[in-house]
Amino acid sequence: MHKLFKLIALAPLLIATPVVAQDILGPLQDMVDRLTKPAEQPRLTPRVTPKPDLVAPVPRPRPPDMPSEPVVEAVETPLPRPEIAVLEEREPVATPEPEPARVYQVACPAVMMGLVEAEMAPPLSEGTCGEQSPLLVTGVMSRGRMVPLSSPITTNCQMASALPGWVASVDGYAEAMLDSPLASVDTGTSYMCRNRNNADGGFTSEHGFANGVDVTGLTLEDGRSITVDTDWIRSVAPEGKLLRLAHGAACGSFTTVLGPEANAEHRDHLHLDLGCHGESCRARICE
Repeated sequence: MHKLFKLIALAPLLIATPVVAQDILGPLQDMVDRLTKPAEQPRLTPRVTPKPDLVAPVPRPRPPDMPSEPVVEAVETPLPRPEIAVLEEREPVATPEPEPARVYQVACPAVMMGLVEAEMAPPLSEGTCGEQSPLLVTGVMSRGRMVPLSSPITTNCQMASALPGWVASVDGYAEAMLDSPLASVDTGTSYMCRNRNNADGGFTSEHGFANGVDVTGLTLEDGRSITVDTDWIRSVAPEGKLLRLAHGAACGSFTTVLGPEANAEHRDHLHLDLGCHGESCRARICE
């Protein structure tokens, strides 16, 4: 540091004499360079660890029974059987069938109580006609026994429920007046989709709603057959009286009762139904 001050003091002289300054400033420049430049670090030579000599592994000796070269067996791919392919082409893909619609029907108490002999029939639907829970009635209970029908009738539960009381009344009249109970009730038209009195127009008949039954006659246990067509006009004969009593008793069980005196359409049978008459459906027609 003292040398530096001395050099600064001598600077004016050195500027005046360039040769002298060159001789004096040379060592000074070297000193400044040593003071200002960082000392160079010696280069380190990386240590190289000598690798041990690698020795290639010696293969194990091959067993004497093995071949010197690998042997690959050829695998034959089986061809498709032609008959199977033909069957697959002929068989169509099965299409699942839609589930049938569920049918809801109502059980009839008269059938469950044994007042009528009947079975449930499929629903009826035909234009304006139909009945959801029709019955196929084959017999009616009367005074402890089943009185068969000459032919099964298709009717609704209301009509089936009204038949036992009426048949029991007629059965009692027959035994009291003719000394023979009923063997069967002879039936005609029950369900039929048509207009009233088979007219071309007008209202649909109660037959179209399984709500009407035609009775053509009665058969007694002693074998006698009483028909509306031939015995109605015999009003004073026991057979004629029985038919008229049967007509009158029906007027208490059904809302519509039509016989030979109603019109020509009913000359050979008694028509019985539970049709609605009047605003309250309580009116009755008995002809």
